[in-house]
Amino acid sequence: MISIFVFSLFPSLSCFTNQKAFTDHYLLLHISLSLSFSSAFLLFLVPNKSKRFRFFPLKFALQRARKIGMAEEETELSEEQRKEIAKWFLLNAPAGEIQYVAKDLKSVLNDDDVYNEAVSEAFPVYNKSHMICLEMPGRFGDVLVTSYGELQDNEYLDPKTAQVAIVDHVKQVCTEVRPATDEELPSPYIEEYRCALDIEMSKYVGEAYPKGFCSVYCTNGKDVEGPGSDFELVVVISAARLSPQNFCNGSWRSIWNIEFKDDIQILELKGKLQVGAHYFEEGNVQLDARHECKDSTLFQSPDDSAVSIATIIRHHETEYLASLEASYLNLPDTTFKDLRRKLPVTRTLFPWHNTSQFSLTREISKELGIGK
Repeated sequence: MISIFVFSLFPSLSCFTNQKAFTDHYLLLHISLSLSFSSAFLLFLVPNKSKRFRFFPLKFALQRARKIGMAEEETELSEEQRKEIAKWFLLNAPAGEIQYVAKDLKSVLNDDDVYNEAVSEAFPVYNKSHMICLEMPGRFGDVLVTSYGELQDNEYLDPKTAQVAIVDHVKQVCTEVRPATDEELPSPYIEEYRCALDIEMSKYVGEAYPKGFCSVYCTNGKDVEGPGSDFELVVVISAARLSPQNFCNGSWRSIWNIEFKDDIQILELKGKLQVGAHYFEEGNVQLDARHECKDSTLFQSPDDSAVSIATIIRHHETEYLASLEASYLNLPDTTFKDLRRKLPVTRTLFPWHNTSQFSLTREISKELGIGK
């Protein structure tokens, strides 16, 4: 599915502090991040195999409003409601922009307690969903903040270096590093497969994503000591290209679950790909594209399995990227064309083959009776 979010440009969130007179109109602008303008919020959903659009302007905002108890006019917001609204803004910030959103929210909220609660709850979720990469102190390298590597609150395993990073989510920095314990690491048998796959995936990511990072985690069966049992590895790829000075940011995130089925000697792969882009020069447009795929290969030695898995991932991601580029090239002739009226309001096609029959001067003269 490809989702294109179109917003109007918003310079501030100043209307956020007005806690009364929330009519449907202001509610719509509030939810759509367009609080200072009267333009509507549009969400275009474009399925892969269809050219049909579905529009959700007012309905989306009202459903969100009812959920947080804001549908009635003259309703004063409680601290809990203000916190939930602030969290919504933070969680929906584009890649690399949550700090800018947080800064504006702090000024318009003018309530440190509500702000601190909102950011403490929203930042960990945002960081993990965007799979941000942070540099570990002590030249240990980088660590991906993902739910697959999460050990405890604010602790994330980097399987490549066998280090655990302690993360400050709000500041988005790694503050400390400690060695991982034996209980936190997979068995030598599993590590052989994990390490071989990590090497192959690092080669691929280095070629395909100039600013990309990857990690391979064991999510099931990490204590398996030898052949005869199933286990599961997860490959996480995260790449971001942030250029706010040029009014554009983008990210690529992909997650590949690989089930090693020993009994039937098969590896089953399930991939989830997500591409995001945000352009905001004299406007505000966001793209959110998602894709899922499956594949399988033979259960082989660690090195051979790693090569096969990397080849499959490369194939599917390259194919999906090519399909995205092809669909964008065809947007003017397909998708955007379908947005236009098939017929004008007069229900009559314009005669492009004989435009000479139309004359503004003649029509005005006829209406005014000039020349008779």
